Amino acid sequence: MDAHEVNRARAKLALFVADVFTSVPRKDQRAKGDCYLRGLMLDGRRKSIQPMAARLPDGNEQNLQQFVNQSTWDPVPVRRRIAQRMVPKVGPDAWAVDDVSFPKDGRMSVAVAHQYCGALGKQANCQVAVSVHAVSDTASCPLQWRLFVPQEWADDPVRRRKTGIPEEIGHREKWRLALDTIDELAGWGLVPPAVVADAGYGQNADFRDGLERRSIGYVVAIRSDVTVHPHDAQPTTPTWSGNGRKPQPRYRDKPLPVAALAAGHGRQAFDVTWREGSHGPMRSHFLSLRVRPAGIKSRRLAQAAAGPGGWEGVLPEVTLLVEWPIGAEAPTDYWLSNLPAGTPVAELVRLAKIRWRIEHDYRELKHGLGLDHFEGRSWNGWHHHVTLVTAAHAYLTEQRLAPKADTADSPSTRPSTPSKTS
Repeated sequence: MDAHEVNRARAKLALFVADVFTSVPRKDQRAKGDCYLRGLMLDGRRKSIQPMAARLPDGNEQNLQQFVNQSTWDPVPVRRRIAQRMVPKVGPDAWAVDDVSFPKDGRMSVAVAHQYCGALGKQANCQVAVSVHAVSDTASCPLQWRLFVPQEWADDPVRRRKTGIPEEIGHREKWRLALDTIDELAGWGLVPPAVVADAGYGQNADFRDGLERRSIGYVVAIRSDVTVHPHDAQPTTPTWSGNGRKPQPRYRDKPLPVAALAAGHGRQAFDVTWREGSHGPMRSHFLSLRVRPAGIKSRRLAQAAAGPGGWEGVLPEVTLLVEWPIGAEAPTDYWLSNLPAGTPVAELVRLAKIRWRIEHDYRELKHGLGLDHFEGRSWNGWHHHVTLVTAAHAYLTEQRLAPKADTADSPSTRPSTPSKTS
């Protein structure tokens, strides 16, 4: 947005700020929040505090620095209000679990470590945050964030003290952070219609089991090497010789990787199914199969769910969705879903592919609103900045969804061809 557009939106923005920042106790802090949001939305290459303050007529670098980095206002109630306000407006078909990385130099920015950096596509020095988004085909909005704390930070009291990491915060795997976030959102009265996630989460049997135990439907990506049994496979119990432990029920045939199972059905088993995209129909071939995920972890989780002596060796049944694109020599993408067996393939495909929307909106969060431009090092500063970026994105999303919205799309928010997810 240019300066004229920002000034024209001041009244609407003031009402938005008054609502979502109602938990911030001081009037001057809410005014700084309004100023910071205008700085994020105003055109400019960098959205760190110094250049934003220089672009704003009422920008005061020292005040904004203090508001973001030193002020004690709690970002969680602000995010809660944004989430409760935005979920009805977005009308989500699913919640998308994702993580985002922030490349960094040095070792003193909070939770920075040498780890996989999705922004660079390789191992690099970065921060990583887990996020949950409400998503539909027309809009998405981050609902909550968790900063991933690597093990090296959990065991480093000096860096923890300097960056202000709370004592109760330690290392926790990303899939656990995602489930923690879903639980927190449930405490806010928000429940997902379904959860979608990439293979970084879908591959994890514990994550899928966590959703199942919460009675949450999912469509999650997996890798081609995940092994499964056909749905009609039956476990058998070997005859007990009378010596030693009684044998446990087991499947007689070895499980197959999903790639081998799908390829064995042949291309003719795939139907063309897709949705209408911004540049015309999206076309591909898909197959839906009922399967039973195998492996030590899946077996142990099934045993635990059945209780002592209650497991008869039967692994839970789910749906495997496979994509074999037109012209491809073999299947390329795979998903598992616990939605009811009769769910139409078209609906499974729509949910499997709906993550394109958050990738689309991440361009605005990062390139348009400076999600990864924060230059501070502290725990509070990072969470304040991410909350303010979320608020700016929510405000712009509201304007685009409003009837007869007069806010022009920026290049970062115009519809584009969905990128491929896996």
